[in-house]
Amino acid sequence: MTNTDKIKLAQNIAVIAGLFSAVVALLLLLNFWQISKSDPIESKALEVLVERLKQEPSNDGLKTEIRNYDLLARKAYFNSQWQIKTGALMLLFGAIILAFALRVYYSAKAKIDSPDKIMENEIASRILAQKGIIIVGAVVFLFAFAASFATVNYLDKFDVQNALATEESQPEEQGIEVVEVGNIQNDSTATIQAEVVTDSIIDNTVSEQATPVQTASETVQAKKTAVALTAELIKKNHNSFRGPFSQAVVYHKNIPTKWDGTAGTNIAWKSPIPKHGYNSPVIWDDKIFVAGSDIQSREVYCFNRNDGKLLWTGKADNIQGSPTNPPKVTEDTGFSAPTLTTDGKNVYAIFATGDVIAFDMEGKRVWAKNLGVPDNHYGHSSSLIVWDNKLFIQYDTNKGGKLIALKTATGDEAWQTARASKISWASPVLAQVDGKYQIILTADPIVAGYDVQTGEELWQVKCMMGEVGPSVGFADGIVVAANEYAKMVAMDVKTKETFGKTMNICLKLQVFLPTTEW
Repeated sequence: MTNTDKIKLAQNIAVIAGLFSAVVALLLLLNFWQISKSDPIESKALEVLVERLKQEPSNDGLKTEIRNYDLLARKAYFNSQWQIKTGALMLLFGAIILAFALRVYYSAKAKIDSPDKIMENEIASRILAQKGIIIVGAVVFLFAFAASFATVNYLDKFDVQNALATEESQPEEQGIEVVEVGNIQNDSTATIQAEVVTDSIIDNTVSEQATPVQTASETVQAKKTAVALTAELIKKNHNSFRGPFSQAVVYHKNIPTKWDGTAGTNIAWKSPIPKHGYNSPVIWDDKIFVAGSDIQSREVYCFNRNDGKLLWTGKADNIQGSPTNPPKVTEDTGFSAPTLTTDGKNVYAIFATGDVIAFDMEGKRVWAKNLGVPDNHYGHSSSLIVWDNKLFIQYDTNKGGKLIALKTATGDEAWQTARASKISWASPVLAQVDGKYQIILTADPIVAGYDVQTGEELWQVKCMMGEVGPSVGFADGIVVAANEYAKMVAMDVKTKETFGKTMNICLKLQVFLPTTEW
C-alpha cells in the first residue's frame, strides 16, 4: 500500500468514525433526555390510577391494571438503561478509532513531499488544515464524551457500584421441629395473624405460632432472669420478618389455613393501628410489635396478642442526626416498610429516615441513632434481624452497599462491611451452616454470606440483576435466590471447602428455570 493510499484510507476511517461518534453521542443525549422526562417512579398516569384506587379500594381490575402498567414502565426504563450503557461503550470505541485514524493520517501526510519542495504558503496551509482537523476531532470527541458522562452520571443515581462472630452453637436437627402450641386466654384454638390495612385485622395464625411452650409461672420466672437468645427461643416465637431466622419456616402446628376478616372466620379480635405501615408484625410471648409512620412522625406499637389492646407507643423522635425534612418515598413503601425484630429483651425498628431505635419490652427507650438517610428512590425496606447480641442491618443504597452490625445493648457499631453491591430492597436471612451462623444477603448483582461475629464475607456469587426485592430461601445448606430480571439460582453452601475470599469458585451452582416442576 502506497503512502497516498494510507492517507486516503485513514481519512475515510476518520470521517466514518467521527460521524459514528457524533451520531451515537446525539442518540445518547436524546435517550438521556427521554429517560429524564419519563421516570417510571414519577409517572403521572400511575398517580392517576392510584388516586382512582383510593376511591375504589375493592376494584381488583384496577389493581391489576396498575400492576401491569407499573411493570411495563419499569421494563421500558431498564431497556433504556441498557441502551445507554451499550451506546456509551460504542461511543468510546468510535472515539478510539477516530483518534487512531487521525494519528495514521498525520503521520502519512508528513511523508508526501520533501521539505525543500514545499512553498511557505503550502506549509502554512497544511498547518492550518491540521489544526482545523484537530480542533474538529477534539470537539466531536469532547461532545461525545460529555454525552456519555452526563448519561452515566444520571444512571449513577440508580446504578452505582460500591466504591470501595462466628456463633458457636449446637448443630440444628434435620427437618422441622414441631412445637406444641398452648391455648390463648379465651381458650380459642384459633391463632392470630395481623393484616396491616386501614383497620389492622389480627387473625389467630401468628398468635399460635408465637405461643411459647411454657406455663404462666415459667414465663414469669424467665422474665425475672436474663436469658440469652437461643435458637429454641426464636423457634417458639415469631421475632422477625418471615418468622424465625427470616427463613419463612414456622415451627408450630394447629395453625388454621382459612380466615376471613370481613366475615370474622377465625378472627379473635381487631385493633386499629394509629399510623400506617407496610411492615409485618413480630411476636414475643404475649406481645405483638408493629411500626407506623407518616411525614410527621415515626412510631412503634406494642399490642397484647390475647385481646388486641394497645399496651404502649414508642416515638422515634429527638434522634441526633435525624433529617429535619423526611426523605422522599413512594406511597407503596412509606417510611416504615422494614419489619421490626426482637430478642425478648428489646424491640428494634428502622425507618426510611435512617433512624434506628430500641425500646425495652415495656416501651422505655434504650437507645437511638441515625445511620444517615439512605439514598433510596422508593424508600428503605430491608427488615432487621437479631442474633449474637447484634442487630444486623442491610444498608444497600444507590450510593453502595454495606452490612452493619450494632450492639443490641448500646447501639454502638460492632462492625461494618462494605459490599460490592448496588441497591436492594431484600432482607437478611440468618442461616446455620456446619454448626455456625452466617447472614445471607441478596442484591444486584450478588448473593453473599457474612460471618455474624466479624462481618467477614464468606462467599459471594454474582447472579442477580434489576430491582432485587425477594429475600433468599434457605434449607439444608441450599440458598435459593431469584428476581424478575434474573434466573433462579440454587447455591450449595454446605461444603467441606474452607470459607474464604475464593468461596465463589468453590460453590456448586445449579441454575433452575422457573418451570411448574420447580
